[in-house]
Amino acid sequence: MNNQWNTPLYHTLIQHSKKKPVSFHVPGHKYGDILQPEAQHYFKHVLQIDATELSGLDDLHSPEGVILEAEELLAELYQTRKSYFLVNGSTVGNLAMIMAACEEGTKVLVQRNCHKSILNGLGLAKADPIFLEPEFNQEWKVPSGISLETVIESIKLYPDAKALILTYPNYYGMGFELQEIINEAHRHDIPVLVDEAHGPHYILGGPFPPSALQLGADIVVQSAHKILPAMTMGSYLHINSDLISQHKVKEYLTVFQSSSPSYPIMASLDVARNYLSTYNQKDVTFLLTEIKRFKDELAKIPAISVLDYPNDNGDPLKITIQSRCRLNGFELQKRLEEAAIFTELADPNNVLFILPLLKDGQCFPLDETILKIKEALSDVPSINREEVFELAGQKISRLAVTFKEMEKLALKEEPISDALGEVCAETIIPYPPGIPLLLKGERITKNKLSQLSLLLTTGARFQGGSLLKNGMIKTYITT
Repeated sequence: MNNQWNTPLYHTLIQHSKKKPVSFHVPGHKYGDILQPEAQHYFKHVLQIDATELSGLDDLHSPEGVILEAEELLAELYQTRKSYFLVNGSTVGNLAMIMAACEEGTKVLVQRNCHKSILNGLGLAKADPIFLEPEFNQEWKVPSGISLETVIESIKLYPDAKALILTYPNYYGMGFELQEIINEAHRHDIPVLVDEAHGPHYILGGPFPPSALQLGADIVVQSAHKILPAMTMGSYLHINSDLISQHKVKEYLTVFQSSSPSYPIMASLDVARNYLSTYNQKDVTFLLTEIKRFKDELAKIPAISVLDYPNDNGDPLKITIQSRCRLNGFELQKRLEEAAIFTELADPNNVLFILPLLKDGQCFPLDETILKIKEALSDVPSINREEVFELAGQKISRLAVTFKEMEKLALKEEPISDALGEVCAETIIPYPPGIPLLLKGERITKNKLSQLSLLLTTGARFQGGSLLKNGMIKTYITT
């Protein structure tokens, strides 16, 4: 067994830096020597390990040395057949796993509240997605996960489906019946692909939910940078069975990943793996104590309530507060930002905090944060807010036109109020969390228009939908 305390790539880069190398190679900053003076303070040290594929530093696309050793330590920690470093975020992992599992016209079962990168992968593959609507949590007023019953029904309707693509947990940290769903898919020889972007720490076990890897998913992508101490865009991809071709996955990673991968990002992935592998029970106890103390103090603030996970199935690092005052979720978030408290996301009712994976004795300004929140909301009395309920959508649905057909259709622009029943010609994504509200190629329903109107009036930000501010939307001309 390899020593999980080792950080082979990071250590080798440090040793390379100590040689004070003279660079006649890329990148152009020459280990930070060629830099604007005002940027020196922030960039100088990290650029000393921003190297390229030199002798001894290995090659991400054909690893034989320290990168391979670092990836083997990763696979050992997660108990997988093969694990990869990703330097283009979980996006590149999602694209690679979908392209490896799908061909043009392949039927694929897809959890509807997925990240936009899943949809982009399906579009690239020109697959035939079958969307599975998640359950809706009335207390939280957000979609959660899909039910086992929906999966069973979808397989009955589409027994020739070649993959099941899930998002676990949801953005708010909620879990669902993942074990039963994976077992059901495997009974029909359907591989399970999981976007576990927010769960790289789940292999620690309780108090965290089980990882999709531990539950038997065939391929899992994780954003190390979201929870672990890795740099932005640092992610992992894990292969866990023979139902997905490892050769194809590697081939598509070579296609989609940068041919000039960032060594600081890769080194941070090595360090993040080490951080996770050395996390112990004393760290867990300390973390839970800090989280409980923070939640208890939040619960004393009249303007908000602290939500609890249904059946305690959720990530304790995610804390969602819900408005109990005249402010909606976006307005609450703005108040907090004015006090220099920046949260992960807001929706019309809630604000989401992501806490750090603290180790025993580490400091994080939780007490200071509570004082700032109390001050920011001191003038806001609690009220009974009007409930906003989600209308149920179809549990199982398909695009109105295929990806291939979309390439041939002309577009039109029309008022949002006239778009009911039309086929949407753009993907409209509230961001964060990056989960599409309207999909390119799907029929626009009354339910979706209602959600869009609510988001627009409460101040949501969008990717796509460039005409929304003018009350317009793009649709296909299908007749």
